[in-house]
Amino acid sequence: MKIILTQDVKKLGKKGGIIEVSDGYARNYILPQKLGVEANSKNLNDLKLQKSNEEKTMQRLLEEAQALAEKIGKQTVVVSMKAGEGGKVFGSVSSKEIAAAIKAKIKSSTASSTAHTPSPKNLANISCIEISPFVVLD
Repeated sequence: MKIILTQDVKKLGKKGGIIEVSDGYARNYILPQKLGVEANSKNLNDLKLQKSNEEKTMQRLLEEAQALAEKIGKQTVVVSMKAGEGGKVFGSVSSKEIAAAIKAKIKSSTASSTAHTPSPKNLANISCIEISPFVVLD
């Protein structure tokens, strides 16, 4: 019996995968546990629509991240903190603080918490900011 997985299942596959299992395994374990649904024409069509919707969403997010990267790339953002004599910072600059500084600088609502950087513990210039998993600003 062909099954479309609705969740990641160890040793079987990932969510959205189509697998072939024995009828008894499907009826007695996968279907009652709601780990998958039978791969009939309606469910296959739903899977296609769901995947295309996810692709459109990912494409839109990628475009927004690239536009944000272009805005940020032309700016210099300064985050000030207290530091000791040797340049050691008391605490560290978190990604939230950097994202808030970027948001205030470019006045964008999409920069809410999308910036990910290494948290520096010394006074330093950060030149690499990860805006999304696919867009990194150097």
